Amino acid sequence: MNRLATLLMLVAALAVPASFAQGQPEYDHGTIGVFMNYTRLHNFADTNFYGVGGRIGINVHPNVQLEAEGAYDFEQNRDSDFTQNGINYGRSSLRMVHGLFGPKIQIGTRAFRLFGTVKGGALNFSTTRSFPGQISQFGSGDTNGVFYPGGGIEGYAGPFGIRIEVGDEMYIDNGVNHNLRLTFGPLFRF
Repeated sequence: MNRLATLLMLVAALAVPASFAQGQPEYDHGTIGVFMNYTRLHNFADTNFYGVGGRIGINVHPNVQLEAEGAYDFEQNRDSDFTQNGINYGRSSLRMVHGLFGPKIQIGTRAFRLFGTVKGGALNFSTTRSFPGQISQFGSGDTNGVFYPGGGIEGYAGPFGIRIEVGDEMYIDNGVNHNLRLTFGPLFRF
């Protein structure tokens, strides 16, 4: 009798994951996509940054996905009136690299999904300053921890879709700094 019970438990344990896999569409195990990135950086005179990025997500439950993403925001210039020893240090450039990871909670149908996300990661600032009379440029960088709550909507036609997301990218540097972030781009479900 013990052998029969053990055999039935083994068959049941193997049948549950197989029946779960048959219940999901063949393209509902994760997503991969690219996006346009917009960030309004509050501490850089509310400068608008635009960039590109990519993301990948793996479903751990039909309503929960673990997601990783990265983005690069192109260089923006800012003029200042800083003069030292008769030299005007008037222009500085800033670019950003974002790296985020966290869960995405999603609800909806196969065609439309609403979602919310909470991610953590890092935001790297890279600056370049040009000095008059010199050919070379000097660069520096600063990396800060990030907390990102956000949400949005996804729309699909089969495995192909479009995603819009908006959130508050908060980095920690002399306190919490809030920055509007918006992403938009195509997705592919697999």
